[in-house]
Amino acid sequence: MKTDSLANKVYVELRRKILSNQLVPGMRLKEDVWAKKMEVSRMAVREALTRLLGENLVIFGEKGGYFVKTMNEEDIKQIRQLRELLELGALRLAVLHCSEEHINALERICEDFSSMVKNGYLGGACEADVKFHETLVASAVNPKLMELYQFSNIPLFHMKLGKMLQMDDYAQTDDEHRQIVNALKLRDLKMAEEALIKHLVRGELTTLEID
Repeated sequence: MKTDSLANKVYVELRRKILSNQLVPGMRLKEDVWAKKMEVSRMAVREALTRLLGENLVIFGEKGGYFVKTMNEEDIKQIRQLRELLELGALRLAVLHCSEEHINALERICEDFSSMVKNGYLGGACEADVKFHETLVASAVNPKLMELYQFSNIPLFHMKLGKMLQMDDYAQTDDEHRQIVNALKLRDLKMAEEALIKHLVRGELTTLEID
């Protein structure tokens, strides 16, 4: 396999784990470790890390090495604002254009999320959460919006600025996801918007540990 294809394989894997917070902010991403784990050359890993650096998902340390970018309170606020803009816009289109196939896909993801949380597979649950929101945007049936959403590299809120969330936080996420899906099934835009805004705001406040 060509180096650029291998580098893309590493890029996709690292990006997925960063956005789902399986690779936590501040964690060092060692070239040799990931080369062994992904069964690729260090050059392929370096190319992937350079690409992630350009997308502002990792930073280069003062003494060398690549690290997952950390977030502060202002970053969290801006991420929530960006998600509101993009996901609410997608929701308004989805109410008009989403198909039964989209609804079924969202319901399957909810079941996957619930099952993974129940069985303690929190990494998988985080990935299912990312997939839920990507599928929600995809249900707007607007490829340009989907491209913009993916290009934005929006991480989800599964950390309290350094600490993993508690199990009840995942239970609330599951319930809120299902509320959004039910509102979509009813084509009730107001209900869907209220559920999504509540979900995003709670995620922000939980991450910042604000009561």
